[in-house]
Amino acid sequence: MSAQELANGIPDSGHTYAMIRAARNLTPAGDLQETFDGMDQVNIMKRIAEMSNLTPILRKFPRIKKHLFNPENMRCAVNATPQMMSEASLEVEKLMNLIARKKKERKHVRPNIIEKPLDPLVGSSFSPGPSRKLISDPTFKPCQMKTYFQLPFPVNYVSECIRAVPFADQDYASLQILAQLMTAKFLHGEIREKGGAYGGGAKMGQGGLFAFYSYRDPNSITTLTAFRKGVEWAKAGKFTQQDIDEAKLSVFSAVDAPIAPSNKGISQFLNGIPDEMKQKHREQLFAVTHKSLVEVANKYLGIGQRTCGLAILGPPNESINKNPSWVVR
Repeated sequence: MSAQELANGIPDSGHTYAMIRAARNLTPAGDLQETFDGMDQVNIMKRIAEMSNLTPILRKFPRIKKHLFNPENMRCAVNATPQMMSEASLEVEKLMNLIARKKKERKHVRPNIIEKPLDPLVGSSFSPGPSRKLISDPTFKPCQMKTYFQLPFPVNYVSECIRAVPFADQDYASLQILAQLMTAKFLHGEIREKGGAYGGGAKMGQGGLFAFYSYRDPNSITTLTAFRKGVEWAKAGKFTQQDIDEAKLSVFSAVDAPIAPSNKGISQFLNGIPDEMKQKHREQLFAVTHKSLVEVANKYLGIGQRTCGLAILGPPNESINKNPSWVVR
């Protein structure tokens, strides 16, 4: 994607850029996502597009190639009919042999690489099975950061991300239902109907982050206050069993959405989530109760129990400019 296309896409996806930026300092994966898909990437592409001499960039391509086309860093997923699987696997083997190089030429760009079983429910030190290599950053420490991007837009894109739990944790299902519940029964009314934004809500991501967001929002600080009010509403348990049932139905419509044949098995390949773990997650979603929702709201979203990041993309804001707790870009 070109620098111009990235810049032009901000008004349509500003809330996504805000969520990615807010998550940057909360997890190592969030930091990488900001580099590859966030405002950092937009700014990098913009700087490259403005360069009159691209020689320094071109000189980096061979180094990138050596890292990318390294069999030790690669895994392949093959999706085919049973009749074509052997032929497809053979072609993959040919590709891997073609790009293989002598070991002395390989240099690890990141030395902290850990190996984990592809199926966490099966793999063990006694029966390893298929595995995948993951980048680890033992020096990473989550911290709170508030970033404001001044952009030539008449509206704001606001996000607050909170470090919570990974997909395999028993509290993940409750947080997922809570996000949908807060969106439908509180945040929509506060952010869209009262605040005038095009949209807003909360979501629980597989990366272990609970995120609030607003889209094409005339407000900024007021919306952050609405996020906090939503947390207090959830902690007080101001919702009914019917509200919970409706939230579950909404979540299940996404969880049980049909999977295209070409995407079968991809969640295990990319994220290490096998079908057995998915089924366990479905059962945990069914088991969510009013009590568990109030408990996770207090445990993860309350002041003092959370590590969070905030990001706003929008027009110049005098109150934020005067606030030293915000980093203005």
